[in-house]
Amino acid sequence: MYTHHYGFDTGWFMNIPIWSVPFLGLAFLAAIWSLAWKGIALWHAGRNNDGWWFIAILLINSVGILEIVYLFFVLKLKFEEVFPFLRRGPHHPPHHHNHPHA
Repeated sequence: MYTHHYGFDTGWFMNIPIWSVPFLGLAFLAAIWSLAWKGIALWHAGRNNDGWWFIAILLINSVGILEIVYLFFVLKLKFEEVFPFLRRGPHHPPHHHNHPHA
């Protein structure tokens, strides 16, 4: 089989058919998406001592579906609770009532 190297040897990926390049991009995006949801869900499961959920989320690869079900339907978290850094408006620290106002 003839492959064109454009004047230099770039390694194993020169044998990848050109039609598969978009699929590799989609697979990369799916992996990033899945890893992000898995990390968030594992963090919440660990904080809540949900051992069985932690194990299930760790072992089952569902491209984020199991993780989203756990966060939004089992824990019943709101979007702002899952992603607190995306809140709109200024962040106000908790107001302490035990200090008199000057």
